[in-house]
Formats: sequence, C-alpha cells, structure tokens
Amino acid sequence: MTYSSTMAANRQNYNQKNKNVISFHKRAKTLGPVSNTVILIVLACLLGLIYLTQVVKTNTYGAQLYASQQQQTQLESQYTNLQVSSAQLQSLDRVQNNQVSKNLSQVSPSATLNN
Repeated sequence: MTYSSTMAANRQNYNQKNKNVISFHKRAKTLGPVSNTVILIVLACLLGLIYLTQVVKTNTYGAQLYASQQQQTQLESQYTNLQVSSAQLQSLDRVQNNQVSKNLSQVSPSATLNN
C-alpha cells in the first residue's frame, strides 16, 4: 500500500460512531459582505483625505501667490512715485544750473494791489 491509501484507510476507521473524527477540508478564505463594505469605506475615506490635502496645498499656494501679487503692485506704485519725485528733483537742479536761468534777473514787486 502506498502512503496515501493507508491514510485513507485510517480515516475510514475513525468515521465510526463515538470515535474522534479527523477530517481535512480545504476552506477557501473569502471576505464577507460586511468586511468588503468596511474596506470600501476605509478606501473612500483615504481617497477623500488625499483629495483634501491636495486642495489645502493648492489653496496655500494660491494665498502665497495672492500676497506676492499684492506686494508686487505695491512696489510698482512705489517705484512710479519715486520716478516722479526723481524727475521733479532733477528738473529743479536743471533749471537752477541752466545758463538761461542764470542770466535772468530777479524782479521785485513794484506795486501792491488794494481791494
């Protein structure tokens, strides 16, 4: 007898009444409907968290971009104001140092107006 046939013969002896029964059943391990539902809910929550983190990152970068744009517009307006001030100051120096303005004579008021 081979090994498998002797094991089968031994199992037949235990199948009698009031005897220990040894049986080998191969059970397929599957998940039930509740386990599947729980796993799907957990996966949906994970996907939601990933989505929320991406949205928060995008909003943070958007806020930083908005602050940078505000600072840029403020600096541009300050730059234009400085350009105007520089032009005004340079024009006064040019007028004072101009040869034509040096040759002009100062005029004093000759009369006053009475109301």
